[in-house]
Amino acid sequence: MPGARPESLPRTSAADAPLLSVRDLSVQFAVDGRVADAVSGIDFSIAPGERFGLVGESGSGKSVSARAVMGLLRGRGLRIGGQAHLADAGDLLSMNDAALRRLRGRDVAMVFQDPMTYLNPTMRVGEQIAEVLRYKQGASRDAARKAAVELLERVRIPDAAARARSYPWQLSGGMRQRVLIAQALACRPRLLIADEPTTALDADVRDRILELLDELVRELGTAVWLISHDLHVVGSFCSRTAVMYAGRIVEAGPTERVMESPAHPYTRALLAASKALDDGRIEPVISGQIHPPTRHPTGCRFHPRCPEADAKCAAELPGFTDVSDGHRAACWRLQG
Repeated sequence: MPGARPESLPRTSAADAPLLSVRDLSVQFAVDGRVADAVSGIDFSIAPGERFGLVGESGSGKSVSARAVMGLLRGRGLRIGGQAHLADAGDLLSMNDAALRRLRGRDVAMVFQDPMTYLNPTMRVGEQIAEVLRYKQGASRDAARKAAVELLERVRIPDAAARARSYPWQLSGGMRQRVLIAQALACRPRLLIADEPTTALDADVRDRILELLDELVRELGTAVWLISHDLHVVGSFCSRTAVMYAGRIVEAGPTERVMESPAHPYTRALLAASKALDDGRIEPVISGQIHPPTRHPTGCRFHPRCPEADAKCAAELPGFTDVSDGHRAACWRLQG
């Protein structure tokens, strides 16, 4: 489909109308007098109860996209464009700060990569969870404290009543991440954005956290937007996946198809790199590095690192091509 808008992706195939519909999301900021194009007009939708994965290397724009949608980049001199429509709420990007604050935690919540950055080190963890319930749901102090202990029990923290009186620095990394999950799910949000929630954890703790998250969101019916550089995490958790490179989505579709039949050279390179790590090899599989957002190359942004690139790849940005039902990729090699 040459000439199509490169970012235009199929809407979710789920029968439900999208819970979150992101259209033409762009994020730009100034660096030393130059414009940094961090996110370049991406599109995707997430259905109610769906698990959607956004995967790519560090610097691809994954976390910036989530923070823009959540309104966490406002007032920082950035230019944010597009729409992020939340069902029964409206466009998150055009809402005022007060409206966004009402939605955060109640309708959309977020779990971050480093709990120590987002947990107050001077406040007991039980009180931090209780504070969400008091502020968002109007719970009494006693009811909120009781509910906080119950939430800690649900995220499988042993001796929850005692742990509720602990400070974040007194807990292990895995336990702190469980506290963040309990806090994020306290108000039963419709959408949970999980931004690299297991990156700092060892493999065993990572798997237990993902198992816990799977159990809780199934029980609550919460949709998940999972952001990760780890294909194993996305592959084991998400039903649909988009691959992001240098501010653009380059491939998207059902996770099984993206993982088993990758259509974009970058997706294939990510999978090869993941396999190399599994095999204990440390040599780089993907040559070069992502260009900084102030110096994106012309044409396909992956072409300087792509072993299959030719002159057309360097000159023109490819549109999306249908690979199979619901599976698309933006690569000139697919267009003949």
